[in-house]
Amino acid sequence: MARGCDDRGVQAITPYLLYADSEAAIDFLVDAFGFREVLRHTGDDGRVNHAELALGDGEVMLGTPPGGFEAPRESGVMVHVYVDDIDAHFSRAQEAGAEIESEPMDQPYGDRSYHVKDPEGHSWYFSQHVRDVAPGEWGAQVSA
Repeated sequence: MARGCDDRGVQAITPYLLYADSEAAIDFLVDAFGFREVLRHTGDDGRVNHAELALGDGEVMLGTPPGGFEAPRESGVMVHVYVDDIDAHFSRAQEAGAEIESEPMDQPYGDRSYHVKDPEGHSWYFSQHVRDVAPGEWGAQVSA
């Protein structure tokens, strides 16, 4: 089986996030969001230049690029993750010091979600699916 593919050969999309301090980012993502560290590669300069973290069946990759990299405070990217217990997950993130953008609330499309930022400004949106709602009931149009 090819890496990044499931047992049917279907490819997966994996976010790759850049951090100025990947070691601190790994610690935060594990503590605040419950990720499990899968792999870490440290370069000759002592910085983590590649890491892989898992949460359930999902994965994110991250690293610190060489040179004077500074993570953007407003990247225009949001990572969306489904979790089993949104309220417990929110409490964990809040206790670990995540910057709360919005607290858990029920959404019209059937999810309960909250939005936080990590210490380097990456946006994370966590959801739990709580009820099925037809797309037309919340204003979406389904493409054929």
